[in-house]
Amino acid sequence: MSRYEDKNRREQQWPKKKGSAVGTFISTLLLVIALGVFGYAAYTLYGFYKEYKAGTDEYGKLNNQFVNINPEQAADTGAEGDTEAGSGPVLTNVQALENPDTLESEVEAAGKAEVVEDGQTKMLPMLKNPINFTELNAINEDIIGWIRIGALDISYPIAQAADNDYYLHRTFERVDNFAGCIFLNCDNTRYFTDQNSIVYGHNMKNGSMFGNLKDLQNEETYKKNEYFWIFGPEFIYQYRIFSCARVNKQGDPYRTRFTTEGFQKFINNSVAESLVDNSDIQVTTDDRIVTLSTCTEDDSTRFIVQGKVEQVYASR
Repeated sequence: MSRYEDKNRREQQWPKKKGSAVGTFISTLLLVIALGVFGYAAYTLYGFYKEYKAGTDEYGKLNNQFVNINPEQAADTGAEGDTEAGSGPVLTNVQALENPDTLESEVEAAGKAEVVEDGQTKMLPMLKNPINFTELNAINEDIIGWIRIGALDISYPIAQAADNDYYLHRTFERVDNFAGCIFLNCDNTRYFTDQNSIVYGHNMKNGSMFGNLKDLQNEETYKKNEYFWIFGPEFIYQYRIFSCARVNKQGDPYRTRFTTEGFQKFINNSVAESLVDNSDIQVTTDDRIVTLSTCTEDDSTRFIVQGKVEQVYASR
């Protein structure tokens, strides 16, 4: 081979070597970018996991330390539980009171306490409070109640702040966390005497907080237990669920007070829009309603569960 031919052959090979180097560089760069994206995603997911765990750990601890739904000393029927001198039996079995077939008889057998509410004297059945509010108040004085939804195993403290932003991303112990805290609308009275009291909770992907609230639109889940409770330091409120619905995030479900005519319209709409059969439940303008609210995948809508007060108990 002549020198000229050898030189020409080497010059023809150079572009191939250059292209190969560029290709290798691009492949390496893409690999580095992919690893970076994967690493960032893994870091983000780990951050989410830590937040979820921190939230569930906190509320699990509070449940274990300060909640005792059915004390071991209670008998099979609540009316045969503890007694208060001169007042008769004090109910203890919350689960027995969640059965519509036995609720009336349980309440009738209970001892009664004289209480003053809105300037009126009433005789209320007594129920042993399963929540240790003394200890909870020492942790956070914003506590106003504790919610229990038996069908969904939901059990959380309820706080109330001066605005509706404070507990959006703060837990009950005031730790920054996107799980937040279940909280009562700032415009409502803590005694749940408004026509409509609104309780908010996040729709968490792991099912915590109000993440499972939407499951109540399933008829089988709803019929399993049609009640939810709000335990307060002085009074205990038992609600019967009469509506589950997806609603606009602005509207009557987020009003707290109505005219009599407006309240009747609100009730009628709630009953009509319900995704579960509520034909056996009567709701009137004399009732007081609690609306449980959580977000949906659509920012313009919310999922709500509404209950009317079925029975108020004196806390003992």
